[in-house]
Amino acid sequence: MGSLEKTLAKMRETAQNVRYAELAALCEHFFGPPRQKGTSHAVYKTPWQGDPRVNIQEGKGGKAKAYQVKQVLAAIARLRGE
Repeated sequence: MGSLEKTLAKMRETAQNVRYAELAALCEHFFGPPRQKGTSHAVYKTPWQGDPRVNIQEGKGGKAKAYQVKQVLAAIARLRGE
């Protein structure tokens, strides 16, 4: 199992206590480089119509926000057809 798959498995277990850097790396792998950078938010484009973006931001202590981890997991599942 690759490190991205390990990170995904960890995120599925708990959306809390996920490092922002791990979430950003996962988003960059699945969705490409962020459309918006240099602000407090990183915005990644998704390939479908409707709400075509994933938006993440760093929380306290370098952690990702739990609700955004859940949104990223849902977007990855949709991308993979799960």
